[in-house]
Amino acid sequence: MSSELLTALETIQKEKKIPKEDILHVIENALVSAYKKHVGKNVNVEAKVDPETGAMSASVIKKVVENIINPLTDITVQEAKKLGQNSKIGDDVKIALDTDDFSRIAAQTAKQVIVQKIRESERDSLYEEMKGKIGEMVNGSIYKIANKNIIVDLGRSEAILPISEQVPKEKFSVGQHIRAIIIKAEKNIKGPNTVLSRAHPDLVKVLFELEVPEIYEKIVDIVGIVREPGLRTKVSVISHNSKVDPVGACVGVKGARIKPIIDELKGERIDLIPFSNDPVKYISSALSPAKVLSVTIVSEIDKKAEVIVADDMLSLAIGKSGHNVRLAARLTGWNIDVKSEEQKRQASEQKLEAQASELEQLKGISQKNINLLAAAGLTNLKKIAELTIDDLTTLPGIGPKTAEKIIESAKEVVSKK
Repeated sequence: MSSELLTALETIQKEKKIPKEDILHVIENALVSAYKKHVGKNVNVEAKVDPETGAMSASVIKKVVENIINPLTDITVQEAKKLGQNSKIGDDVKIALDTDDFSRIAAQTAKQVIVQKIRESERDSLYEEMKGKIGEMVNGSIYKIANKNIIVDLGRSEAILPISEQVPKEKFSVGQHIRAIIIKAEKNIKGPNTVLSRAHPDLVKVLFELEVPEIYEKIVDIVGIVREPGLRTKVSVISHNSKVDPVGACVGVKGARIKPIIDELKGERIDLIPFSNDPVKYISSALSPAKVLSVTIVSEIDKKAEVIVADDMLSLAIGKSGHNVRLAARLTGWNIDVKSEEQKRQASEQKLEAQASELEQLKGISQKNINLLAAAGLTNLKKIAELTIDDLTTLPGIGPKTAEKIIESAKEVVSKK
């Protein structure tokens, strides 16, 4: 038994990288548990396995007492003396056990422990390996499909591609090769629970790192990726070398670099956007493939911007179900309001009409002077009432008398509100 045990332990230590001491410790604990099953759980037992020889020893530990209450745990001074031990009340006495009495149990336990320890070690090893690969791409073959969840054989372990991490238009079958990224690894009784994704933006990032040397070498960096899986992805890139065009490097000659990425994503559209610290340039580029006529920053604090495009570009700028403008907003971090030239013109007319409508409350003021006020942006009657004659006479065509009349009329309207 000792020779076989040592041989087995040395083999495990070499092949499975499990320290011999770890297995011996588990075997010792298992031997104690096995003995307690035969004698009683209240008995105090210790077991040792010599790491050099494999020899086993075991002892029952009893407390020296005056009156025995539990024979399994108590012993008198007289009984201890019979066993050759001079002890006083309160001492612990170790009584050697004949290991031959449970050598069969020991052999069976050792085998079970070794098998269990190997499995646990392999599970831990696989978990650590998968945990260290989060964000990386793995290759595998589809083992089975259960409730639309895809089980992928990775070689040493399995992983799951849940329906929530699949791209709706992609269809796979059992036995088919598949590439995906690891997004989660959790410990499980049966082994690591590894979750894969083909919908995560990091899949696109890894594909670019594989296909574009400048990205791998950090000459070109990916600043941001936003994605609506199966529809469109926008990738923001920046170059750290003035001689290297970041977009051109990613596309490659005649699209040689980006084509394999699009093929892997089953035809998903990819927009490459040059990053810019200028929000006007960045927003304009982010709405690709639409051509933008103008970008107006409405609010720096709220990060709101108004974008004007040609009438025939509106649907392209917004995209199907709004996905293009939605992705552009996520990429840039700005709230983008896209309007066509016609929509902008109509909005301006409506605004002027509304402003003129308020100004028309001024009594005795000609339409010509109302138009002059509106054109100058003076549409708030309360503010007009607070102006001086000198303020208004700066407007061409308005003299002191007209200015005074306008101010008095504005004060009259405001006082009635």
